[in-house]
Formats: sequence, C-alpha cells, structure tokens
Amino acid sequence: MVSKLFCVAGAIFAGLSVVFSAAFAHLPAFTQGVPVMVQTALNQQQFHALGLMVVGLAIYKRRSCPWLWAAGGLLLVGMVFFSFNIYARQLLGVEALRALVPWGGGAWILAWLAAAIGFTRR
Repeated sequence: MVSKLFCVAGAIFAGLSVVFSAAFAHLPAFTQGVPVMVQTALNQQQFHALGLMVVGLAIYKRRSCPWLWAAGGLLLVGMVFFSFNIYARQLLGVEALRALVPWGGGAWILAWLAAAIGFTRR
C-alpha cells in the first residue's frame, strides 16, 4: 500500500510539474519570465517526483524496509516545504512559511541518505 502511495504521488507530482510549467509560462504575474527561484522549484519537483516513484518501486520489491519508507515520507515533506512553498510565495505572496524552504531541501537530502541506506539493506 505504501509503495502504491509513493508511486502514485510521484506520478501526480511529475504531471503537476508539467501543468505548473505551462501555467507559469502564461500567467500575467510572469510576463517578464518565470523567476529563477520558481524554475528551480519546478526542476526540483520533477527530479524528486521521479525519486519518489523509484522509492515506491523499491518498497514494492522489499516491503519491510523502514529506511525506504522514511525516504518516501521525506521526499513528500520536501515537495511541500520546498517546491509548493516557493509557488505559494511567488503567486500568492504567502511569506509566513518562508522559513520552511530550507527544511524542505534538508528533507530531500535526508531522503536520499535514507534511500541509500535502504538500498543497501536486505
């Protein structure tokens, strides 16, 4: 069940990154071009969405690996705290959660470390 959740969430986030890329290219707020920060958030969303699917497939193969479960959870946290936080800041002017952006990046770093450990465990 967790493996399916991570695979589906990864696929949805990957698809949303395409939708967001297209929308941002046509939004009046970005007539001068998509800001570098937003483009970075899109790139990171795409990359980590694929990572989330890989982790989901690995969990499907190795069901009882808490390190991989942690990796998937941290990838999800990173997606919300980093990419979606940046989108909210740029489009809605929401600055209240700005401090969470580095935590999202940190969650992604920890996710990859947890994945590395999980991939080496039996």
